[in-house]
Amino acid sequence: MSDATSPSGSRGPTYTFLGPQARSLNWERLGSEQFDVIVIGGGVVGAGSALDAATRGLKVALVEARDFAAGTSSRSSKMFHGGLRYLEQLEFGLVQEALRERELSLSTLAPHLVKPLPFLFPLTNRWWERPYIAAGIFLYDQMGGAKSVPAQKHLTRAGALRLAPGLKRNSLIGGIRYYDTVVDDARHTMNVARTAAHYGAVVRTSTQVVSLLREGDRVVGVTVRDTENGAETEVRGHVVVNATGVWTDEIQALSRTRGRFRVTASKGVHIVVPRDRIVSEVAIILRTEKSVLFVIPWGNHWIIGTTDTEWNLDLAHPAATKVDIDYILNKVNTVLATPLTHNDIDGVYAGLRPLLAGEDDDTSKLSREHAVAVAAPGLVAIAGGKYTTYRVMAADAIDMASEFVPARVAPSITEKVPLLGADGYFALINQTEHVGETYGLHPYRVRHLLDRYGSLIGEVLACAGSDHTLLQPITKAPMYLKVEALYAAVAEGALHLEDILARRMRIAIEYPHRGVDCAQEVAELVAPVLGWSAEDIVREVDTYRARVDAEVRSQRQPDDASADALRVAAPEARSYIVEPVTDVLSPSK
Repeated sequence: MSDATSPSGSRGPTYTFLGPQARSLNWERLGSEQFDVIVIGGGVVGAGSALDAATRGLKVALVEARDFAAGTSSRSSKMFHGGLRYLEQLEFGLVQEALRERELSLSTLAPHLVKPLPFLFPLTNRWWERPYIAAGIFLYDQMGGAKSVPAQKHLTRAGALRLAPGLKRNSLIGGIRYYDTVVDDARHTMNVARTAAHYGAVVRTSTQVVSLLREGDRVVGVTVRDTENGAETEVRGHVVVNATGVWTDEIQALSRTRGRFRVTASKGVHIVVPRDRIVSEVAIILRTEKSVLFVIPWGNHWIIGTTDTEWNLDLAHPAATKVDIDYILNKVNTVLATPLTHNDIDGVYAGLRPLLAGEDDDTSKLSREHAVAVAAPGLVAIAGGKYTTYRVMAADAIDMASEFVPARVAPSITEKVPLLGADGYFALINQTEHVGETYGLHPYRVRHLLDRYGSLIGEVLACAGSDHTLLQPITKAPMYLKVEALYAAVAEGALHLEDILARRMRIAIEYPHRGVDCAQEVAELVAPVLGWSAEDIVREVDTYRARVDAEVRSQRQPDDASADALRVAAPEARSYIVEPVTDVLSPSK
């Protein structure tokens, strides 16, 4: 299979294998071509902006300092949802917009990645709560228009407990079942970026913006550093889009102008426990004093979260504390017949939500709406919002950015553009048995692969070639095949063990060893593709183990400061990453 993009200057679809060859070619293209739009940030909004611009016919570059979804976009609650609780805050527009996006992704854009998920809303008040919540869910159901999910269903206490026998009998007096969705956020974000590459975008990770290029007061490009080897080059573009989430203010500082809005970070922590610890056929949503708590099925596990607290420490590595974990355990244990303990936890992750700052310091009250503004001539910033509305945010950003593009810019069409793997997915689901026979895989394994890669499954399995051992499970992470690790390096832009174990596959949160026990095996699998020597393998494994050790130790700390100190002390896989340079700008040329 080819690992390349289209030749320099060509238009139209490209090969989407983002491996080492494409990485080398794309570095040359960044430094030698004039782009219409340069997007900074490989999270879902940045990737979505690149896709939106590319499908309008613009010449696009997308650069990311670390990895696709390395920040917020891999650490969400794993849902494409309207945000039921936002109805109580009277944010009807946000909810309606999000539900429309949910329907689009379920039916057209990403049905292989976004799946319907039944939820139980336990009722605790006998008189007012059922009509109040029912009215809210009815409104929620109606706002999305034509739906791919069923409407709400009212349940007695006995009916609710049949769906979720793991709940205490006295924790509810009845319930309402409704539907939302679940998504692997990191894989979804990476797929959006690969789809942008398919439509012509030059996409490159480990490529950090260290300064902005200016001509007079106009931003005309960026200087980027390859965080793998320290090389630098200048990238020219008519407009730069700052889609860096919680790093928005840091990139804005490079322009030496005052931004139109400020972004604050809210930390959200989730824990991951084995599926057999909670007996339930449905996800569960619980009200808390501040927000809501989700209990979401995730393969052989449950994801439980989240918290919502201010974070003003290291943005790249937010750390969960013992206090965060205790909070989640205490809240969920109020309704569980068999309480969870720290010993039940297989994984923990912490992410930062980029919220538009307001006058109220309570992060749970800050706006989830998004904002887009011209931060400086030639520099557009997009921030806030929800994962679910990434496509709308991206369209708004490119609409504003188009003012700086000399040629006429077509309107957004991404609502009609399925992500890679979507086309043909439903047909392949009906051919699971045949696909399994072709490759010697159990139908269960085929369904698992289809829900990760969609119609790209043949491309993934073809990477095994004649080596049938690659179609065997990873020894210490048997939910995944060896060929999946290989494909991550060959096609999906993974450059380090962390990229593979934490984002292309979710081993880092799904196994008690958090990927440590399979790090050596995976490193040896991908070494030939990534050009790693024996010394490189040792360094990658040691770096990954140090990362996991730092995270585990930080999760025993009593406060953010002590947890952060442990986490930031762990080595970076990307040796040449630096804090943004805010005092010196590249000279205009």
